[in-house]
Amino acid sequence: MFIQTEATPNPATLKFIPGRVVSDGSPMEFSSREAAGRSPLAEKLFEVPGVVGVFYGSDFITVTKASGEWQQLKPAILGAIMEHYMSGAPLLADGTAQADVDLDDEDEFFDEADAETVDMIKDLIETRVRPAVANDGGDITFRGFKDGIVYLNMKGACSGCPSSTATLQHGIQNLLKHFVPDVVEVRPM
Repeated sequence: MFIQTEATPNPATLKFIPGRVVSDGSPMEFSSREAAGRSPLAEKLFEVPGVVGVFYGSDFITVTKASGEWQQLKPAILGAIMEHYMSGAPLLADGTAQADVDLDDEDEFFDEADAETVDMIKDLIETRVRPAVANDGGDITFRGFKDGIVYLNMKGACSGCPSSTATLQHGIQNLLKHFVPDVVEVRPM
């Protein structure tokens, strides 16, 4: 098994590509050792000293470090990923490879009068923004829309990335303002 690695715009996050499906469903983020309890692979990755975040995309895993150098962390991370896939163990402790509930939809907020505008915003995020963000080892989801402000949640490599503010302000905000005149600003949540 060969696992590729790619740098991301976030120097604290590295993207690992195992050459097979990682998550069948929506992306999953584990931002603590406790949250990782539902995934044997995430638990193993959190055992590597310095690891503070794990994110599963459709065909990649991003790992975020708080300390240490990638040269020292990478062998242990690669070993944990390889051991997991070679063992044939499921991604999640319940035996599946996907999250059973998409919690993102539950916390959305917007006025029903803005439903058409929100649908346009979500469509643009889904078709134009998320694929580009996934290339960088992250994900971005719609959280809400109020008073012309779009609220987005950044995950994986995008969470805490030094260039995420520029991505939001110049890339995503300009795109949404161009196609959806009601949008005046984009903010992270």
